[in-house]
Amino acid sequence: MKLFTSKTQKLGELGEDIACKFLKKQGFSIIERNYTKKWGEVDIIAKREGKLHFIEVKSVSCEKGWVSVIHKTSGMGDSYRPEDNMHDLKAKRLAKTIETYLLEKNLPEDISWQFDLATVYIEEETKKGKVEMLEDVIL
Repeated sequence: MKLFTSKTQKLGELGEDIACKFLKKQGFSIIERNYTKKWGEVDIIAKREGKLHFIEVKSVSCEKGWVSVIHKTSGMGDSYRPEDNMHDLKAKRLAKTIETYLLEKNLPEDISWQFDLATVYIEEETKKGKVEMLEDVIL
């Protein structure tokens, strides 16, 4: 049970909700959300055309019109893209978590899967989002 949800956590949850809606419109079926192990988490596990997709969602707030990202990390002078938060340690944790999922669900070794990154730009005022997908990212 969460006692406190930060503004960043709320933004992340909203981004995941927006990403799920986008994925469903693209023909994906959502299998699971927030698959968590002590060493990592996969935000969305989805399936389309027989292939599993492990999807990491990165969200930022934007000004009206999607033109300029205004969310900044503490100490950064310039704005950044959401995928800038996908660093090496996160990729290693994701790879281990995906491997665990595949083994835990007793899926065939030759199952087709890929890792995707969904970047979500959320308009602060309306809470609507724009999703961009980076597909088949190598971990």
